Amino acid sequence: MNATTVTQRLRSQQINTDTNILLVEDEQDLLELLRYNLTREGFSVQTAMTGEDGLKKAREIGKQLDLVLLDLMLPGIDGLEVCRTLKGRDHTAGIPVIMLTAKGEESDIVKGLEYGADDYITKPFSPRVLLARINAVLRRSEGEAQGNDSSVIQIGSVQIDTDRHEVLVKGEPVTLTATEFKLLSLLASKAGRVFTRQQIIETIHEGYAAVTDRSVDVQVVSLRRKLGEAGRSIETVRGVGYRFRD
Repeated sequence: MNATTVTQRLRSQQINTDTNILLVEDEQDLLELLRYNLTREGFSVQTAMTGEDGLKKAREIGKQLDLVLLDLMLPGIDGLEVCRTLKGRDHTAGIPVIMLTAKGEESDIVKGLEYGADDYITKPFSPRVLLARINAVLRRSEGEAQGNDSSVIQIGSVQIDTDRHEVLVKGEPVTLTATEFKLLSLLASKAGRVFTRQQIIETIHEGYAAVTDRSVDVQVVSLRRKLGEAGRSIETVRGVGYRFRD
């Protein structure tokens, strides 16, 4: 597959050409490069070079803002605080945030995800990877915004009926413990999003102190085994946590 074919396929997956992105990045050269590539793909891009300006522009754009690309290392208010603030305000809480991070910042990645960030990309990254990740987050956000009230989650060969507490893989029932069912439902309900181990503990174990990171790892191993081949869709994000591949 040549580069032209890849670009055409990525463009065909794009949500729409009216998507508004706020890019918060303090490196001028990288900011201009990202703005150029995103604008070329049909996105409407506004930029900020500080956390303070990023929060101001997010407030000004308001409900028209569809996604924030947020560098973590910013002068003044850093990216983590910007993410926490955005997710803590009613009018920006639902806006997806993708963090841009330098390699080796695992602790910051974990904090960002716990503050509500939807995804992260480590620098350096290619424009194609960035576009694919943006489109994946936007598709997921659009699906959540539609407010589907169905109790059935269908991803690939896995079907989860949350009302009946049933799981089918290729039409065959799979027996899970209550904890495994909660874990699978959490990951599958926001496929593609990374959940830290602490987020999993707080969500499915209600923060029970006796549940450790190791306990979560054991539960994931058991869940993968029971799901068989479909269990490969539960990915380990090294140093961070887990996600269900969308």
